[in-house]
Amino acid sequence: MSPDAGNGATPIEPGAPIEPTALIEPAALIEPAALIDIRGLAVDYRRDGHLTHALRGIDLRVERGERVAIVGESGSGKSTAALALLGLLPHTGRVVAGSAKVAGVELAGAPERVARRIRGRVVGLVPQDPTVSLNPTQRIGHQVAEAVRLRGVPKPAVDAAVVEALTQAGIDDPVARAQQYPHELSGGLRQRVLIAVALAGDPDVIVADEPTSALDVTVQRRILDHLDALVRERGIALVIITHDLGVAADRADRVLVLQDGLVVEQGAAVEVLARPAHAYTKRLVAAAPGLISPRPPHPQPEAAPVLVRWEGVGKDFPLPRGSASTSLRALDDVSLEARAGRTLAIVGESGSGKTTLLRIALGLEKPTRGRVLFDGTDVTSLSWRAARPLRRRFQLVQQNPFSSLDPRFSIGRSIAEPLVSFGLGTRTTRRARVAELLELVALPADAATRRPAELSGGQRQRAAIARALAIEPELLYLDEPVSALDVSVQDQVLRLLARLQQDLGVGFVLVSHDLGVVAQVAHEVAVMRRGRLLEQGTAASVLAAPTHEYTGALLDAVPGRTLREAVA
Repeated sequence: MSPDAGNGATPIEPGAPIEPTALIEPAALIEPAALIDIRGLAVDYRRDGHLTHALRGIDLRVERGERVAIVGESGSGKSTAALALLGLLPHTGRVVAGSAKVAGVELAGAPERVARRIRGRVVGLVPQDPTVSLNPTQRIGHQVAEAVRLRGVPKPAVDAAVVEALTQAGIDDPVARAQQYPHELSGGLRQRVLIAVALAGDPDVIVADEPTSALDVTVQRRILDHLDALVRERGIALVIITHDLGVAADRADRVLVLQDGLVVEQGAAVEVLARPAHAYTKRLVAAAPGLISPRPPHPQPEAAPVLVRWEGVGKDFPLPRGSASTSLRALDDVSLEARAGRTLAIVGESGSGKTTLLRIALGLEKPTRGRVLFDGTDVTSLSWRAARPLRRRFQLVQQNPFSSLDPRFSIGRSIAEPLVSFGLGTRTTRRARVAELLELVALPADAATRRPAELSGGQRQRAAIARALAIEPELLYLDEPVSALDVSVQDQVLRLLARLQQDLGVGFVLVSHDLGVVAQVAHEVAVMRRGRLLEQGTAASVLAAPTHEYTGALLDAVPGRTLREAVA
């Protein structure tokens, strides 16, 4: 499909320059009934003397009650399109051609006073990360009230409007929740608060920018169900910005696929994703973990020795004075083992205890009961100094590649840091080891001199993996290692991990809420809920024929059912 099919424009090839043109006058636009009417929109960013064509002449028309998904990799322009709809382009961005009209108001090049009349009251935004989008120093009710006041609600009626917005967002006990701070809520509830903020201005359009990427599948389903209900009951238009093709297939009427700022394919969501015509769309679909057939991990001998063993592990966290209980039981008698050269995946919702298991195995938490053995040594009874030699044998790869690398360090220095910490090698041998590791994780040699900000998300995660491998550990703990990455980058990192395991014989303990990812890499799966181990076994048996109803519910909630049925 032509990127500009249907508008008579000359297609722009990815990478080709575009010439700035005059903005389309509002009087020239037709069909004002559409809530969103974008025509030939082009946006450039200029940073440090470099010009980037973020959008290169895209069209988008969204009617009331319609759900549209915009998909693509990082850098494709999908978030820029969302910012243009809100009049929130950064100072480095400039509309150089076309029109972006919302509810009949032109926002392309419009002054801030015009965009402010639209923002919140006509278009509501649900940002991606509630952790950084909510003010940690203000109560939930205060933050929703700021959005309520945008629509001119009288001061005496603000509190009632806040409770109404929280109720519409599906938040239980809204009066009590309004008095809480963000850190007192779960991830799913914080995401619902962002929806409440978006609803508080009574908008006609909601733009949801990756609204569920960090959420467990069951919480994700509840959030998306609620957004669907808002579309049906209030007739709003919903624009979902997402890299999750399963979400796009299940929750959108139409989908636009962006590559390098161009719409390369668009149409009915299931039709485009089940039978993609463009090579780029085909690559995205082929890389999506939840949509493709499981890629069985390479075989390993069943008799592989046990590296780490959790024995009857329990963990209680004290609660503040005045709480109904004195402690919270995070883990309850968990026994589990991971073997050399194999991948154990620990899955479950937020609060299931899976990350606490990792922290205890790493020596970052002490268990209340039980112990953890690494190669027969009780790591939970050792002092920090006594455990240090043992820590050379296991390392951690954290979830977020944007924060796990020191922004002040070059990539080479970050990778060499474990070698320096353990006093291994000389400056010359460390430099050679860094070069070896960069080649191992398929990064260019000159990445050693770059800082993290100069790399993409996928490249940063490769660098984090290289750092974890620097001291040749026998086991890697992987805490949601691909959840922050686009599907094609996810696929690259998962293939890299599989190759490293095959070539180096390293074992993995993977914590993940994404069962699509687990199906691609795990040999064994353990399912947890509320601190208890519900089910464990081989990946083939647990994922294909679960014995516990909770495991079945997790599998049933994985996005992409519509698409999987369409291609079956």
